[in-house]
Amino acid sequence: MDYILGENPMKMSYMVGYDGAGGRFPRKLHHRGSSLPCVTSHPQRIGCKEGFSFFSSIEQNPNLLVGAVSGGPGPYDEYSDDRSNYKQSEPTLYINAPLVGALAYLASF
Repeated sequence: MDYILGENPMKMSYMVGYDGAGGRFPRKLHHRGSSLPCVTSHPQRIGCKEGFSFFSSIEQNPNLLVGAVSGGPGPYDEYSDDRSNYKQSEPTLYINAPLVGALAYLASF
């Protein structure tokens, strides 16, 4: 848990929004919903094809997916906060579900 939350060579939390590592956490998740602008700033309909322009942007996601855990670092403890690098930046169920279980267990003490 400590490694995921920032006690690692990158001094970065891999959980979005957790600032225990000095505010360093992924900001460009490979996640369509968090890469699209919110309806208040972009009230027009965004079709699937139009969404790729936002998804392909190099800017950080306008909507933080707080609590999601990214894929994490590569084999040499490096992390590229790059939406196109889905191996590191995608918040998958097989990563997040076990984490929720572990956190629930730890919270029971």
